[in-house]
Amino acid sequence: MIQLRVWQSECIDQALQAFEYQPHFLCHATPAAGKTVMVASVAKALLERNKIDFVLCFSPSRTVSQSVASTFSQILGRSFNGQIGAAGGSYTYQSMNTLPKELWQVLAEHRVLVVLDEIHHCSGSSWDELTIGNSWGRTILDRIQGKASFTIALSGTPWRTDETPIVLSRYTQPDGELHCDYEYGLERAVLEGVCRAPKIVLTDNREISLRSSEVGLKIYSSIRETIKQGHISYPDFLFRDEVIDHTLSEASRKLLEIRKQVPTAAGLIVAATVAHAEQIAVRLSALGEKPVVVTYNTPEAHQIISNFKTSSDRWIISVGMISEGTDIPRLQVCCHLSRIRTELHFRQVLGRILRRQTGEPSDIGGWLYVLAESNLTEFARRIGDDLPGQHVLSYSPRSSKQSPGEAKGSEMLQKEGHTAAWDLDINNTAPWITAPEQSGTRETVDLYVSNQYWSEVLSLFGERVS
Repeated sequence: MIQLRVWQSECIDQALQAFEYQPHFLCHATPAAGKTVMVASVAKALLERNKIDFVLCFSPSRTVSQSVASTFSQILGRSFNGQIGAAGGSYTYQSMNTLPKELWQVLAEHRVLVVLDEIHHCSGSSWDELTIGNSWGRTILDRIQGKASFTIALSGTPWRTDETPIVLSRYTQPDGELHCDYEYGLERAVLEGVCRAPKIVLTDNREISLRSSEVGLKIYSSIRETIKQGHISYPDFLFRDEVIDHTLSEASRKLLEIRKQVPTAAGLIVAATVAHAEQIAVRLSALGEKPVVVTYNTPEAHQIISNFKTSSDRWIISVGMISEGTDIPRLQVCCHLSRIRTELHFRQVLGRILRRQTGEPSDIGGWLYVLAESNLTEFARRIGDDLPGQHVLSYSPRSSKQSPGEAKGSEMLQKEGHTAAWDLDINNTAPWITAPEQSGTRETVDLYVSNQYWSEVLSLFGERVS
């Protein structure tokens, strides 16, 4: 029998009470908190109280759908494959428009609980008999709203980047804040040991050179400033071998350190494209690793992810496959090298490394490595705002070319008991050629990235960062 966490018991009680007078319940719980176990327990209680006959679950991916089915079957003690005699079934949102009419007829003829996982993917509302929203949201409004006996929606990040309303949700007036029936935030989850403390490493560079016929030679002291001038873009850094090598080197070092205490710990790299994933795999192999690569083009991708979950492999590189809801507790280090720069995606990726394993040492955090692009830096700081006692350490590089001001800053860090940052030996002889659009013309820009890397580490509760 699964031992419920405190928050799960609280949420179950609130949901059961709410269902006495309302048909819909929205739970916002931080990624990796254990939402599936909670909602399966709600379903079990409703079945035992003879309030429902069946349960239908919908989620955004096949991998998550399979995990949901497994958890429900375990907690309900019955099959959950959608066949005769089963307690219900688990499906993807993508499949809703191709499901047989008989399944939807179940909603009209029986008492059904519908679980909507990661509900923020579904937008929709009705006004004066006009239904608006994306296809998933419209299907929920047309086929589930008013027909299911109860609906319970789950999300770790309950907002949409396009700011359209989440389907079935209530918003306060006049400020338009989303109303959640139960909330379980990251701060409490970390304090209670449910989630790992996030450690976000923002990597930057102090000496970035651009050369072109139009602007001549320009030297910038940060990634943010380089992108701001408009001649190159964020992906130009993502695909740069030197940048990849530095990020992988640091992340790999951290993973090896963690594996001394947790031998099964693993790392995730979220890549930008299939070609980018292959490029990263080559660079990671140069460090002596044998990464697993899984993309939306990979045959049997879901089986590969399932195998990785229980294997001893150290690294998995993903494109569009492991961003949210995927339950791989042994993931403890992640490199965010995706081109997607939304706060929703950032938090979902972070959530992949915050789920604790049974018996894991309490002082081991989840380490996320990102480049110090302006949006990602802001998202990282907002994570810090969610947590008490945020502690920020700035690491200066070891370099013989430090300015007097930089040297003084490095001395101050050493006096405070912090070690200086790493220095990586990188060959910078070959330029990186980019040709962005500039007012309808093409411009060739040479980009050189030096070995003057430095990082800012956002740590939780003033813990020591090593």
